[in-house]
Amino acid sequence: MLVSAAVVFAATAVASGEIVHYPPAATNINNLTFVLNGSGAPGIFNSSTTPNALYGTYNWCNMPHVRQREYKTPPKNYTLKYVEVIQRHHKRTPYASNTFFKEDVAWSCDGSGATFGGTAPQGPGASVSPVQWQAFTDAQNPWTTTVGPGFVGSSCQFPQITADGLQDSITHGSDLRSVYASRLGLSSRFDTTIAQIRVTNNVITSQVASGLLAGLFPQSDSRFSATLIQSSTFDSLEPTYSCPTASNLRSDYTTGGSGQQWQAHLTEAASLYAKLDQVSGIATHDNGGWHTSFDHYYDNLSAKQCHGKALPCSLNDTSICVTQDEANTVFRLGNWEYSYQFRDAPASAQYSALSYGAWVLELKAHLQANVDGTSKLKYFHNVAHDGSMSPLLGFLQVDQMVWPGMGSEIVFELYSAKSDYFIRVLWGGQPMKTSTPLGVLDMISLASFFSYIDSAIGSSSNLLAGCN
Repeated sequence: MLVSAAVVFAATAVASGEIVHYPPAATNINNLTFVLNGSGAPGIFNSSTTPNALYGTYNWCNMPHVRQREYKTPPKNYTLKYVEVIQRHHKRTPYASNTFFKEDVAWSCDGSGATFGGTAPQGPGASVSPVQWQAFTDAQNPWTTTVGPGFVGSSCQFPQITADGLQDSITHGSDLRSVYASRLGLSSRFDTTIAQIRVTNNVITSQVASGLLAGLFPQSDSRFSATLIQSSTFDSLEPTYSCPTASNLRSDYTTGGSGQQWQAHLTEAASLYAKLDQVSGIATHDNGGWHTSFDHYYDNLSAKQCHGKALPCSLNDTSICVTQDEANTVFRLGNWEYSYQFRDAPASAQYSALSYGAWVLELKAHLQANVDGTSKLKYFHNVAHDGSMSPLLGFLQVDQMVWPGMGSEIVFELYSAKSDYFIRVLWGGQPMKTSTPLGVLDMISLASFFSYIDSAIGSSSNLLAGCN
């Protein structure tokens, strides 16, 4: 049966596939005056560990997630039927595009890193050994000097999940197991008839999945576990499908004609940029995007601090260094930028609905299949990116937007009570507060949730037409 859609948006009825933007709460996150002139980091940026008394605090290195200690069990008349999790990967080395031409600190990945290989259903190919990548350079290759060495002599990939990030992945899986294994009847072995893991085409999500599986299904075959992946041509999880309308919307309210607020924040941060450029050696008018947002500096500085590395100093004058106050300002600016792009800009809701609508429609189908009894799946886990989490938060219109940190997680729990179905959405382990008429997504009717999706995205054909 199809869940009937409740009329919850009658006062703001719109055509199918047209989302209403509900502005987020006004906080220090989206207050540009505080961001530029305030003090302190907007959370924890130097450790994966959050003290129990502070759990739920924004921790960029290892975001709060569902775990037994804080989990709130609903009343007994609700029966948990299905859980779908989407998370960002755990902490990693920075992307190569976010490293300085030459870094002043070392970063070794000796003995750790991604493993690769193949397998066959039977015969010798069923028991081959995986191989591990270890980066190196050779002086006989003249092209090695045509690009910056970045972290000199490093054996790392940029990016790769670090040993610490892998441990965070294992702990994340174990914490989820402590909550959902008994409630859903999950085995200690990975059984793809009742549980599925999905990754993107970026290998760091598979690296996280390997740790996640070790914690979530601790007695699984250690050789390999099959995960789901869509083609990079149309992947809905990363996402990589083409949506020119969404791309044009975002360009317009950032670097385009409606982007006055975005462009103003870059102008007002000019003195900070000048100091950062002095340390990094990045040209003021670079063509790598370092000065169209704080994304590059944020990734560089936060990756170092999450792994206990010092903030950088200039190689030309070691007395010129990025201070902690300057790094904190970068972190505040990064969170402001994500709030603006995915929540504050009036067109951000429409952008999010278009750019992440395909995944949301897949989620809806998974929930409906459970209601109909056509699927035996009880648990579905998606390992994704900040570029996945952000538009999903924008689509749900979370009340306070942040830049989703490492391991950040949204959980969709489907419950039945008598003949009705309800959904609870957890963000950071607790019911998500939105700015929409749905309010806090805590045991709302599934029909109301579906009504919101239908009004905002419409059908698959509506989405495809809207993107083109």
